Amino acid sequence: MTTGGDDIPEQQRRSRLADLADLPGRPQEQVPAATSAENQKNQLLSARREFAALLGEFRRTAVLVPLDANGDLWSADQGGVRWICAFSDEEALAQFALARGEAGREWAYRTVLGARLLDVMVPMLPGPAGVALDAGSVDGGMLFPPVVGIVPDAVAVDLGGTQ
Repeated sequence: MTTGGDDIPEQQRRSRLADLADLPGRPQEQVPAATSAENQKNQLLSARREFAALLGEFRRTAVLVPLDANGDLWSADQGGVRWICAFSDEEALAQFALARGEAGREWAYRTVLGARLLDVMVPMLPGPAGVALDAGSVDGGMLFPPVVGIVPDAVAVDLGGTQ
């Protein structure tokens, strides 16, 4: 991993993934039984808008994707889904390497625009595929699953009309 150069300050980006912890209706948050249907609907709409904003930011952002021994984008299978592992910065990639017990080895990576991962790379993989951003991060990560609205419709998993 390298910095931007001797005299060039390294670009620092704050991950907005930590902002998800503040979303209403998170699983760890207890929703009172007396919550109105209108309030729940507003919370759901707010959460959808927040996710749409995060997705838009991801699509416009260049992320780091480690390369495997063959020089292909590094990915992993989990639950029948192939996940391309992407990282918002070198620190997040280093945390991932540390979590895997592989901090001592050199990690080659490619910088790829988030939109290119979702629109071009995901459809090239066999079966359902998505992007896992900042896996192993102490701040938590984000999944962009293979569903309509995130990946191209032709490779999206049908959720049976779930809205």
